Amino acid sequence: MSLANRSTGDPRVVIAVLTYRRPADLEELLPELLDQAGMVLAPVEIIVIDNDPDAGARTLVTDTRWVEAGEPASTGGTPIRYAHEPTPGIASARNRALQEGQGADLLIFIDDDERPSSHWLVQLLDTYSTYRPAAVVGPVLSQYDIEPDQWIRAGGFFERRRFTTGTPVSLAATNNLLLDLAQVRRLELSFDERFGLSGGSDSLFTRQLHQRGGQMIWCDEAIVIDIVPADRLTREWVLQRAFRMGNTWSRINLDDTDRAKRVLVRMSLQARGAARLCGGIVRYIAGSLVGQVPLRARGLRTAARGAGMLAGSVGSVYHEYKRG
Repeated sequence: MSLANRSTGDPRVVIAVLTYRRPADLEELLPELLDQAGMVLAPVEIIVIDNDPDAGARTLVTDTRWVEAGEPASTGGTPIRYAHEPTPGIASARNRALQEGQGADLLIFIDDDERPSSHWLVQLLDTYSTYRPAAVVGPVLSQYDIEPDQWIRAGGFFERRRFTTGTPVSLAATNNLLLDLAQVRRLELSFDERFGLSGGSDSLFTRQLHQRGGQMIWCDEAIVIDIVPADRLTREWVLQRAFRMGNTWSRINLDDTDRAKRVLVRMSLQARGAARLCGGIVRYIAGSLVGQVPLRARGLRTAARGAGMLAGSVGSVYHEYKRG
């Protein structure tokens, strides 16, 4: 019987929303999460982890309207709780979510600029019920505030991988992730705060979860929509993002490698980074010669990621997250 339909023995669920100075996004997301929680019989609590040193989301989250919308857990409702994590960096916010969820069985991450699909929570819980993995991973689809130019669409900068439900995966982000907290504790996992401002602590976390024997299962129906603001729909931003992804990939591979093998791993990353950089440039030139926008855009995306891999292989760190 699915977790979404059982009335006894249900796991205690915490949905963690990580936020940083996005009050308008929280205003839209919280009612949707309350609706999601109302679709399941498992007890659900929503916790907003505010990474703003000024605690800017406190007043919004503690507003009495949420108390009225989500009745106390004792009457079957959904409480919303506020937690302030002033330490800069998204890794600190993720670790705070692990701490705040200690009394729960399952912890589900969603970002403040995302919107869940109609049966997102039901699908995550049903997939967990079927496989009992350490983690369930769902897809993230992008929705744009404004129509991006042809170059960005052609470059596939916001495309993400998808699999058939039940497929084991070995790497994931926290923007749509369910964790079995008992298994996380058994595997002695936490988010590495050295990656707090650069990003990548979630990739390292899930990589280590997989390496230590934790199973991660894909749920293709549990979709969340990523709302992409206009200021991210520029060529500069998407190329910086590609660079950061390559940079992070090199850093987590080096960090997660035995010291004796690190030189070989560094050389491999440099070779792969150089190949991506050169191959991307060749593709860009070819696209320019034949007048094909997809070739040019995807070529620069590949080159930027290769450059990031090279930078990360020698210890250079690109900071994606700015925290004041």
